[in-house]
Amino acid sequence: MNLRGRNKISPDFNMSSMTDIVFLLLIFFMLTSPVITPEALDLILPKAKGKTTNKQNIAVSITKELQVYVDDQRVSNAALESTLKNKLAGVENPTIILRAEEGVPIEKAVTVMDIANRNKYKIVLAVKPE
Repeated sequence: MNLRGRNKISPDFNMSSMTDIVFLLLIFFMLTSPVITPEALDLILPKAKGKTTNKQNIAVSITKELQVYVDDQRVSNAALESTLKNKLAGVENPTIILRAEEGVPIEKAVTVMDIANRNKYKIVLAVKPE
């Protein structure tokens, strides 16, 4: 008399589904990482509603101490326009992301906007979402 069961359960663990999940997560993070700005300064931005999806070419940051940075390089106010022209030369549809920290006088932000307007650059004001 044969008392063994017909259905044997294998004690092996199949890792193929786990590797598929890890691969999909890897692809997800690789696709979303360009959205993050790694060279941005740590600024406290003003709050506002709304969202824009423009592609960033260059970031201009103004700190509370009124120091101006182009991406992560400190630039004097006098050299700001020439630095922007050099970095955006040959770029199709150049866009500037203006990141003015909370409490910065509006005159400093208007100066950057005026440079962008004179050179036909598109400018976007970065804010912290509410």
